[in-house]
Amino acid sequence: QVQLVESGGGLVQAGGSLRLSCAASGGTDNLYIMGWFRQAPGKEREFVGSIIWSGSNTVLGDSVKGRFTISGDSARNTVSLQMNNLLPEDTAIYYCAASRARIPLWVPLTGDPKNYDYWGQGTQVTVSS
Repeated sequence: QVQLVESGGGLVQAGGSLRLSCAASGGTDNLYIMGWFRQAPGKEREFVGSIIWSGSNTVLGDSVKGRFTISGDSARNTVSLQMNNLLPEDTAIYYCAASRARIPLWVPLTGDPKNYDYWGQGTQVTVSS
């Protein structure tokens, strides 16, 4: 059973940066895509970005393009989300997710939470204005 553990969340001022990490363990050989999602209070879960687990191709959601980047190290079973120029509206719980489905890096597919098999417990990111 794959387990995902996020770390790196916290409180930061607007304009600042944070780096989130997701450590995967158990059965990672079958993983194909790793994704990041976020959910703010009272809002639906929002796609942030995803990466091919064994490669470097990524796709990002429109709201974070130009500010966030995703990187992965399959040898170390980790995926990172570098968040720069943070805005108060980035405040949310950030979740790491993993999918076994061999789907293309196309937002309508990789941005759909239903296509992910495993989820982490989430890490809180709070951006103050």
